[in-house]
Amino acid sequence: MFPLLLVASCFLCFIWAQSSSPLAKYTIAAPGINATFIPYGARLTNLFVNDKYGEPQDVVLGYDDASQYINDTETVHTYFGPIVGRYANRIKNGTFTVDGVTSHIPENEHKGNDTLHGGTVGYDQRNWTVVSSNASSVTFSLFDYGYEGFPGNIVTYATYTVSEGPRWTSRLVSIPLDEPTPIMLFNHVYWNLGAFVDTSATTVLNDTLYMPYAARYIEFDGIEVPTGTIGVVNGTYLDFTSPKQIGRDILEATNDCGTGCLGYDNAFILDRPRYSAPESTDLSVLTMSSISTGIQLDIYTNQQSLQIYTCDNLNGTIPVKKSQQHVPGNTTYIPQFGCVVIETQQWIDGVNHPEWGQDQYQIYTVETEPAVVWAQYDFSLLSS
Repeated sequence: MFPLLLVASCFLCFIWAQSSSPLAKYTIAAPGINATFIPYGARLTNLFVNDKYGEPQDVVLGYDDASQYINDTETVHTYFGPIVGRYANRIKNGTFTVDGVTSHIPENEHKGNDTLHGGTVGYDQRNWTVVSSNASSVTFSLFDYGYEGFPGNIVTYATYTVSEGPRWTSRLVSIPLDEPTPIMLFNHVYWNLGAFVDTSATTVLNDTLYMPYAARYIEFDGIEVPTGTIGVVNGTYLDFTSPKQIGRDILEATNDCGTGCLGYDNAFILDRPRYSAPESTDLSVLTMSSISTGIQLDIYTNQQSLQIYTCDNLNGTIPVKKSQQHVPGNTTYIPQFGCVVIETQQWIDGVNHPEWGQDQYQIYTVETEPAVVWAQYDFSLLSS
């Protein structure tokens, strides 16, 4: 039987969920930036910042019609812009053991050999509750009563804020209410800082990527599940510890996004101290920029890993949003390598690799601190 508090929480979540449409748009703004979210997946749908000409450009992928996100989930399931969880990325065989108790989560990828982004119905498909909103901030909540077979109940709050900078800040706080459980969330945003303004070069291959602390990476097998081996990027095509164009070595990146696949889909380890949010604001873990728009993005986070996915599996069948169509009468589609997903997270499948020492950052109980995923996205312009 649920404790009275949990029953009350469930009731309130139900009432709140009924009071707002899961597809209602919430736009927040500050000087030089505005962003739009919907409760379905606590999802970012648009993010506008000014380019080198002072024109606002939408630098994230998605759909104009919010109902298309539901259709996407039921078909190609791209995960455009939502929170993914309760445990993001992959879990080998959909199985893990915490405090001697083994849990089995539905395997929804690679013919049942692993779980991706929380199972068959992850956080991206849940209707989050709008707890609070104002001109520059919106907060969503989700009560997870053991979704997909994960142990125990947790409540998560996602607060998104924009501020002068321009800056977008995401803070995800998950609180276990009873049983020990793994928790790993992140915002699954597809970025194109060029915003498709250069219709002759719509990929991100000419964009520059720099990850100064990513000297190591987690090695995968053919279905992108960790083997347990930690690799070193030095001397390989995975080395972004100095700035380089994303496309410079991408033809060498074979089988990183699965056997027979071309492109990046790698988990890079951030070898710097795991600071709390206020202490990490002077440590950019990733810088990416587009010469087309002159827009630069710097990311700060309290997480210890970055998964970089260069949209290897997109094939030119999904049109970009109206805000990203720049030639009247012509339709631009998202090509292969037409975007980058940057996942601020802990080590992939760390719940199944205790030798990595990740338990304190992935296993949470009523006695531990909450699970907090903090990420700050700062935008600026390249110097001429």
